[in-house]
Amino acid sequence: MAETDVHQPNPYRNAEFLLSVNKWSQLPADSGVEVAFAGRSNAGKSSAINAITDIKSLCRTSKTPGRTQMINYFRIAENRHLVDLPGYGYAKVPVKVKQHWQNLLERYLVERPVLKGVVMIMDVRRPLTEYDVLMLQWCQRAEMPAHILLTKADKFKRGAAQNILLKVKRTLKEEYPDTSIQLFSALKKTGLEEARTRLDSWFNWQINH
Repeated sequence: MAETDVHQPNPYRNAEFLLSVNKWSQLPADSGVEVAFAGRSNAGKSSAINAITDIKSLCRTSKTPGRTQMINYFRIAENRHLVDLPGYGYAKVPVKVKQHWQNLLERYLVERPVLKGVVMIMDVRRPLTEYDVLMLQWCQRAEMPAHILLTKADKFKRGAAQNILLKVKRTLKEEYPDTSIQLFSALKKTGLEEARTRLDSWFNWQINH
């Protein structure tokens, strides 16, 4: 696919809600490029998307875990979409609903050809939870590139946050060597450019932020 020429410094500001789906048959046509955001409930996924797009109210944020119950599509440009996946983990939903979403998420990661990468959201205070590891395993099985944002990095002093980053990096190197990782804070705008640069590469366009 040829590079897409983008003339503005942050094309993610163009993001606008497109649709929500909760079953495979409702997914948009399989064309273009999608980048998905996944993470444990209440790990800061909505805040990260809002920060990256520089649109404060694009995704609703809530202190209530499991608020995102649908696959939400946001259009950035022609055939370019950000995809907000349902929060996983301890969401207070029935077992059947959890099972439905688990099956749909796995199928989406493994069988969606236009999906070019997954941004995984992990709270820096609780990285690599059981569900995070499951998601990494799915990505690995699908040969899907993953990039981890260790969110809420402002909760620690820089040195302590760096220590956590290095510890998680060591685990990734041993078990998921193709997964990249960074510190991120939506509150302090830490790591924004690094995250956008990763997205740029997946969307296959060249931008000077």
